[in-house]
Amino acid sequence: MSEISRGVTVSADKGSGMMAQIVMEGQPFKIDESGAAEGVKNGPDPNDYILSALGACTVITLHMYASRKQWPLERAEVLLRHEFVVVDNAPGLAAGKIKKMLIYKHLRLLGDLTPEQIKRLLNISSKCPVQKTLEAGVMVETILEV
Repeated sequence: MSEISRGVTVSADKGSGMMAQIVMEGQPFKIDESGAAEGVKNGPDPNDYILSALGACTVITLHMYASRKQWPLERAEVLLRHEFVVVDNAPGLAAGKIKKMLIYKHLRLLGDLTPEQIKRLLNISSKCPVQKTLEAGVMVETILEV
């Protein structure tokens, strides 16, 4: 593999079924797609990691903002779930329907916050970089290395 300054390595060996190994900044993780099919789940599935990234980015963004404003945000919690929905293609794309992920983000803010602070934090919760990336769409370029 080429030298990448910052990245995530994911690998799966023959016989590993639907499970893969992830190494992220030296930390090993498992990812497992087999839970639904076989009833055994040895780790989060790929979409769980997407939801986790969005949730973590959201609560970190909220705490950074509240801290800068010196607001009494004691705890920010996000419950995330998703489903796949069929939608009409966006303008300019081929005619037909496409499947898109719809994420539901349930936000709970704890602390002695005013209604105005809560309203502002709700708005700020959609400004985290991960949410902006997901909403803008992602381009993936695959580079074959032999």
